[in-house]
Amino acid sequence: MNSPTIAICNFIPDAAVLRQTAVQHGFSGVDWTFKLESLPRNQIEELRLLRDISSLKGLEVRYHCAFKGIDLGDEDDLKAGEAMEVFKKACRVVSRLDGRFMTVHLGLGRKSPKGLSWNRTIDGLAELVSYAQERGVLLCLENLASGWSSRPQLFEKLVRKTKAGITLDIGHARVCQSVQCRIFDLEDFVMPHPERTFNAHIYHEELCDRHVPPVRLDDVRDRLDLLCSLSCNWWVLELREEAPLLATLKIVREYLESRDNDAQSG
Repeated sequence: MNSPTIAICNFIPDAAVLRQTAVQHGFSGVDWTFKLESLPRNQIEELRLLRDISSLKGLEVRYHCAFKGIDLGDEDDLKAGEAMEVFKKACRVVSRLDGRFMTVHLGLGRKSPKGLSWNRTIDGLAELVSYAQERGVLLCLENLASGWSSRPQLFEKLVRKTKAGITLDIGHARVCQSVQCRIFDLEDFVMPHPERTFNAHIYHEELCDRHVPPVRLDDVRDRLDLLCSLSCNWWVLELREEAPLLATLKIVREYLESRDNDAQSG
């Protein structure tokens, strides 16, 4: 596997400063998160977004939709329809920005799948995957720390039945109940469809909705080995404060250097 693209989140509001920070520290990509309130509502806001993205020249940009409480599989017909329109709008925006990858969630912000329909979720996600593909966008599903996508056997079905790609969040996977209870191993999220893992979110673990950085390489070594075995070449250091971000970057670089040294000596 070639060295992955190491991406920074858009946690700095000023796109020019974001680019300056990314370049200064050697990042080569930006994972741009949309929240409901930041999704463009009109042409003027879309042009402003296009200007911001254009200012990130030299950096690859992929997109991430963090829409809490918006679910394609909502049992309420009206809410499910509204959710589909929001996600389709995001697909259109990403396509117009020449984006090629977009990550989505199922059940984000919910404590349980209560109020969601499994069959409607499958049908809705499959429709959205197809809609995105028609616009040149590969739609990827992220595993969460709870809910259906936190259970490897259900995550596999969601990916297989909808033809979605995979965004593997190694911090969510570490803390989910299925892995904590040793019912499944972390790699069970991806090994049924290794070729469909296009993105990774990297930090140590999620605690109380906060992303905690690794303290030492051994905290994440096995999970980075897994990503390398999958040839997943988009690694987002998903930390939104500079100190933990740079601490994680140092550890990831230590890992990549040791891997390269091992390859040369072998």
